[in-house]
Amino acid sequence: MKTIKDYIRTIPDFPKPGIQFRDITTVIQDADGLKLAVDSMCDLVKDVEYDVVAGAEARGFIFGSAMAYKEHKPFVLIRKKGKLPFETVSQSYELEYGSAELEMHTDSFPAGSRVLIVDDLIATGGTIEAMIKLVEKLGGKAAGVCVLVELPDLKGRERLEGYDVFSAVSYEGE
Repeated sequence: MKTIKDYIRTIPDFPKPGIQFRDITTVIQDADGLKLAVDSMCDLVKDVEYDVVAGAEARGFIFGSAMAYKEHKPFVLIRKKGKLPFETVSQSYELEYGSAELEMHTDSFPAGSRVLIVDDLIATGGTIEAMIKLVEKLGGKAAGVCVLVELPDLKGRERLEGYDVFSAVSYEGE
């Protein structure tokens, strides 16, 4: 039986020399790989109490919406600035070479909701930290963070201290 790592393609020296890029497109373009990924992520959070799933554009949409569908939970979009048509709250965050901003509709969920944050990967934790701040701005509580891939050498989990972080695959030291 294949593991999730068997479906992930590693591309050396992308986007620059020394980087081992973990390509998850090979997971989602295979029906068995996608099912294994979503089932594994749902299993990781089976004991977490949450009301809503939220995922960031674009790969967080893939895994988050599939998990929400499987668990019969609503799914909330977190998008890049200027992409949502209704009233939004926003959160800026730092990238390796600059900054970015994420937004969420102000009516995404009722205050007090427990929100499961979902993305494809955690590296430095900046994007997920911004997602958590958005949830909190709307009066929600981050019930946990679930990702397909974790790159522990980049210390994203440390940045999210105080939050439960679940990852299906870890590339520590690889």
